[in-house]
Amino acid sequence: MKLLKTLFILPFILLAFSAAAIELDEAKEQGLVGEQTDGYLGIIKEAQGVQELVQEINSKRKAKYEQLARQNNIKLEQVEALAGKKAIEKTQAGHYVLLSGNWVKK
Repeated sequence: MKLLKTLFILPFILLAFSAAAIELDEAKEQGLVGEQTDGYLGIIKEAQGVQELVQEINSKRKAKYEQLARQNNIKLEQVEALAGKKAIEKTQAGHYVLLSGNWVKK
């Protein structure tokens, strides 16, 4: 039941990261960053400001994942895995995802 509750909440988590959405969208469009299976962003190509953007977004994601894990009495790794799966599913065509250690254009 708690897992279902977490799955229900995950789409709303993605909306919580809209503060840096324009910058994130630009970075994804340029192939600088992509989604990983662990629920966090990864850097594909170094460029000015990319590392800071990724650190900021990943920090916010981790805080939200920790909150969800506590609320649902599940492990952080479970929330991260579920969020990663959702993020990869929602990744737009032409953007990158990390699968089996390789960046793949979706």
